[in-house]
Amino acid sequence: MITEPCTIAAFLDRTLWAPSLTPQQRERVGNELSERVVPAGGFGCRKAEPVDHWIGVMSGLLKMSSVSPEGKTVTFTGMGPGGWFGEGSLLKTETRKYDVVALRESRLAYMPRATFTWLLDTSIAFNRFLLMQLNERLGLFISLVEYDRMLDPDMRVARCLAALFNPYLNPHSGLQLQISQEEIGYLCGTSRQRANQALQVLEKDGLLSVDYGGITILNLAGLRVFGG
Repeated sequence: MITEPCTIAAFLDRTLWAPSLTPQQRERVGNELSERVVPAGGFGCRKAEPVDHWIGVMSGLLKMSSVSPEGKTVTFTGMGPGGWFGEGSLLKTETRKYDVVALRESRLAYMPRATFTWLLDTSIAFNRFLLMQLNERLGLFISLVEYDRMLDPDMRVARCLAALFNPYLNPHSGLQLQISQEEIGYLCGTSRQRANQALQVLEKDGLLSVDYGGITILNLAGLRVFGG
């Protein structure tokens, strides 16, 4: 997994898109990024607020969710170090459609709208990355709709964990993830106890191993299609 960066520059070194920028582009981006620490339970951004930044996860773990008019919380996905989000709302210049809540203390990088738009205008490589990311996110949300309708929590946990290893949306450098069973429950919309049961099923099937304070993925392809 991406180790916690000490500086904005170190964080950019580990992103998928920044190394392809020109030195001038890279310098401007580094100068114009700001960072903020969000405590556990705090909001990285909130539903219905104006969208003024593209946001990157420097460290920590967050969930993207929304609360329905009936008061039901719907979790869309989890986001770990290296991931970026909010590009869709920036491109459409609309208010945000979801909350992003920190499940543990998290450090976020904020790119101003003007910088984001300037990169779109000046970097073909950045546009190519963004196109791939939007395609990956679309595929993720289609699969979320599919497994949200499934009654089997084991399948939901499998798909939820697999999403945390998407190479564009959550570019981890390995197959180990420091995550608690309570956090898995939050991300998958189930209790910690039910998440634990699902992990035991997935471990028995040889898809992952449950470690102290985390999990190791043994068969990512199998996890993505579990129960399908």
